[in-house]
Amino acid sequence: MNAIYFTEYGPADVLRYGEQPTPIPKSDQILVRVRASSINPIDWKVRNGDMKLITGQRFPKIPGRDVAGEVAAVGNHVTRFKVGDRVYGMPNDGVGSANAEYALLAESVAAFIPEKISFEEAGAVPLAALTALQALHDHGQLLSGDRVLVNGASGGVGTFAVQIAKALGAGEVTGVCGPDNAELVRSLGADKVLNHEEQDFTKNRSHYDIVFDAVGKSSFTACQHALRRNGRYVTTTPEPSVLITDKLAAALSTKSAHMFFAKERGTDLALISAWLQAGTIRVIIDKTFPLQETAEAHRYSETGRAAGKIVLTVE
Repeated sequence: MNAIYFTEYGPADVLRYGEQPTPIPKSDQILVRVRASSINPIDWKVRNGDMKLITGQRFPKIPGRDVAGEVAAVGNHVTRFKVGDRVYGMPNDGVGSANAEYALLAESVAAFIPEKISFEEAGAVPLAALTALQALHDHGQLLSGDRVLVNGASGGVGTFAVQIAKALGAGEVTGVCGPDNAELVRSLGADKVLNHEEQDFTKNRSHYDIVFDAVGKSSFTACQHALRRNGRYVTTTPEPSVLITDKLAAALSTKSAHMFFAKERGTDLALISAWLQAGTIRVIIDKTFPLQETAEAHRYSETGRAAGKIVLTVE
């Protein structure tokens, strides 16, 4: 198969397009003919070597955490899916492997693509939507009527988080973004939009039940005065030093700090699928690149200017 791969850590220039072995499904896996994938910040952080303590020194590595396509083969114990089904999901290998013509998904983490959703839209969903759902539901413990703030509301995770907060019953959702994306964030259901260039949301004292920092640009220490009593700060990408400081601060407070990485969970993706089919949430795509231009897609993602997701199409 053709795939994007790299044989050393470094900038986008280390990415190559060429032949790699087609994976063979284990008994509980499905082999997916990939039609679309996407770029997430974790992809270029892995490529840079920022996570080499986790990802190790075995090469070549195929990046990518989002798979959308058709089932090409199934393992002996797979019962939910058959060849030809439209499926999507996030590989549970801890590294990636989705930016290729074929990829593996465990049966337990895969879901059917909703009928009204294209492969390109589906390819933008798994990691970002699962991150948003688990941040708000599992870690933020969102309750009906809660006031929620999403920092980075126009990004890949943020666009889902604004919509999912509403779907979970938030009473008021505030989105923080740049001025160019304010109307987009309002169209997703945000009750209020703050321009991060002019307003510092951390100064809104005791205003929010949940602050979800979807871009890792703040900290619990900075945000704690903006949280109500028993408020929850959730983030996915803190600096290690910030995490330690936040945990120490939270230990002395009625408020809490939560850092997590999204889990590959088929039941969560099935809920997201139902919302997509019903029109409760929608996919925002900024740009689409062919698989061969993954390096350029990485460079664009690294600018931090994308509004919504960056999608890769696989012919």
